[in-house]
Amino acid sequence: MMAAKSGDKVSVHYTGKHTTGEIFDSSVGRTPLEFQIGSGMVIKGFDDGVTGMQIGEKKTIVIPAKEAYGEHSPENTLTIERTQIPANIELEIGMGLNMHQDGGHVMEVMVTDLTETHVTLDANHPLAGKDLTFDLELVAIN
Repeated sequence: MMAAKSGDKVSVHYTGKHTTGEIFDSSVGRTPLEFQIGSGMVIKGFDDGVTGMQIGEKKTIVIPAKEAYGEHSPENTLTIERTQIPANIELEIGMGLNMHQDGGHVMEVMVTDLTETHVTLDANHPLAGKDLTFDLELVAIN
């Protein structure tokens, strides 16, 4: 039996869960996720988890935050004046916004706090600082 290794293109069904058991993403019922092991297309812990699996094998892995989306970083939060955001945008806590930076780069941020005069934006990945559990099934090595 062939085992998946770095450089292989693989197809994987996955269900991603928080430590509470709440599902945040799943490929079940959809097309499996296709990626090349070791290419940086997926988080390191996911790459490591699939490495060594055989076609048809299922397993559950736990990825610590540092091997997933990193720790939550306070320097990735920013409080700005409400007037810096167009008045026609109805702001609410938990909503995502795209911030345009110099050079045309777009950064996704989330509104985490809101007052009459100020808005706090968080550019950390929504899953930063969280340990993640994935149920994996290796469907194919292409």
